[in-house]
Amino acid sequence: CNHAASIAGEIDYTGAGTVEFIYDIPDNTIYFMEMNTRLQVEHPVTEAVTGIDIVKAQFDIASGKSIADLKYEPNGHSIEVRLNAETVSRDAGGKVVIQPSPGMVKDCYFPTGENTQVITCIGPGKTISPFYDSMIAQIICWGKDRNDAIECMVEVLGGVQIKGVPTNLSLLRAI
Repeated sequence: CNHAASIAGEIDYTGAGTVEFIYDIPDNTIYFMEMNTRLQVEHPVTEAVTGIDIVKAQFDIASGKSIADLKYEPNGHSIEVRLNAETVSRDAGGKVVIQPSPGMVKDCYFPTGENTQVITCIGPGKTISPFYDSMIAQIICWGKDRNDAIECMVEVLGGVQIKGVPTNLSLLRAI
């Protein structure tokens, strides 16, 4: 958070945005990746940890409220995966190949729980278009720490069922 605030301050940025970093755990080093002047698809992870409705906060700030008024206490850890309509395979050289696989969803089920959020608009009879992103759902899990969030995600992914289109579910479960 301090690094993101420093970057915004250095360039005198006053709008909402997403600042991304890579954290090298063994070296305890943070590397800047990018800043976007819009919300990223991963924003529910931040909302889960901070308790801030980021979209509402953007509107509040655009309406004249100060970003300095946002008060939060980071709480726990959150992980998000993107479940996509994709075929995951290996080529002759053993390299993982991922290709979008549009089609009609025949059936689907997403487990729900207190620390789980599923963002989706698919259901039986809905079509995943070949003309847009192949995302089926965002699945967000929160836990009191990283291991707790991972356990939550493993449990949720174990119960997800999608029929009719190939998905990256087996890859997500393996990860």
